[in-house]
Amino acid sequence: MILEMKVPSPGESITEVEIATWLVEDGDYVEKDQPIAEVDSDKATLELPAEESGIITLKAEEGDAVAVGAVVCLIDMDAAKPEGNDAPKTATKQAPKEEASAPKQEVATYATGTASPAAKKILAEKGIEATSISGTGKAGRITKNDAENAVPSMGTMPADGTRNTERKKLSMLRRKVAERLVSVKNETAMLTTFNEVNMQPIFDLRSQYKEEFKEKYGVGLGFMSFFTLAVVRALQLYPDVNSMIDGDFQVKHDFQDISIAVSGPKGLMVPVIRNAEKLSFRGVEDDVKRLAIRARDGQITIDEMTGGTFTITNGGVFGSMLSTPIINPPQSGILGMHNIVNRPMAVDGKVVIQPIMYVALSYDHRIIDGRESVGFLVAVKEALENPIELLMDNDVKKALEL
Repeated sequence: MILEMKVPSPGESITEVEIATWLVEDGDYVEKDQPIAEVDSDKATLELPAEESGIITLKAEEGDAVAVGAVVCLIDMDAAKPEGNDAPKTATKQAPKEEASAPKQEVATYATGTASPAAKKILAEKGIEATSISGTGKAGRITKNDAENAVPSMGTMPADGTRNTERKKLSMLRRKVAERLVSVKNETAMLTTFNEVNMQPIFDLRSQYKEEFKEKYGVGLGFMSFFTLAVVRALQLYPDVNSMIDGDFQVKHDFQDISIAVSGPKGLMVPVIRNAEKLSFRGVEDDVKRLAIRARDGQITIDEMTGGTFTITNGGVFGSMLSTPIINPPQSGILGMHNIVNRPMAVDGKVVIQPIMYVALSYDHRIIDGRESVGFLVAVKEALENPIELLMDNDVKKALEL
């Protein structure tokens, strides 16, 4: 019996996916639930598991856009499992050792090094001599694709120099991210305001309690819990920053779902910490660790990345000193964290060296005025510089559940 495997719906409003990578080859024997492909949607990369065991026949190429519900492969469920779990085709590909080691000789003809008419025109426009590139067509003929990928020389290259160029199609997820970023710049009145935070109070708390906290809960007491809870407090003080525009309406939320930008193998992922206003330091750290691992392992789902009301992004982990983060639509604000550097600072009339972080708030000026944006960032700064009073209600042990 032949099973037609169709593209499942990865989420609401998604009508097509792209075959990012086949994890098996045509003719392989696959086991039920074995991952056979990675597929990109415009929101995430997901694994496609085999629905049954059998010999697989692929019906789509890598890079193909396939509609949800379309057939991507066939599985012959009646096929016997090969001995040693090798695909049938691999068992018939054995060649004499001598033949395998003998290189195939390419015969030069009149076509070798000759450009096709289309390639000749492209090379002429680029000012490139046909003799300077190698053709990949039959018998070494220079194809249109060779000409399009050819790069003009910028001078004499050393004998051992290389000038390779790789052309790779962007994933559907990356293309969607690019599209959203451009639309934000074009469709919002985005501004950025900056401030600086003295991180010494948080350094002191972490130095005193991080080992006890980690030993008890198996998760570190990081900076993200302080920033997340400081943002929650500031959003409650300035609810316009926790709102969004929907046509002619402003939509305000009485909850704080905080999106956390993390770097994954397929690019930037933004999983959401739900109802962060109800979480403790331990709860935030648990969620950050769980979501970061899922993003790193490519297991993050679309539901886990949608519905946030505000975003925090940390460029400091890559060494960024200052940046203007781009709003994550349809949200109206994003907080950018940066690296922490020891800088001279005036404290009680004296110049002392303190660990300082620059922070940035990008916001949509159509819905958030200067008073709200600056007030919000000052509220974040105040909470981070006085965490015991403003985030822990003057009881550190209780706040950390120690």
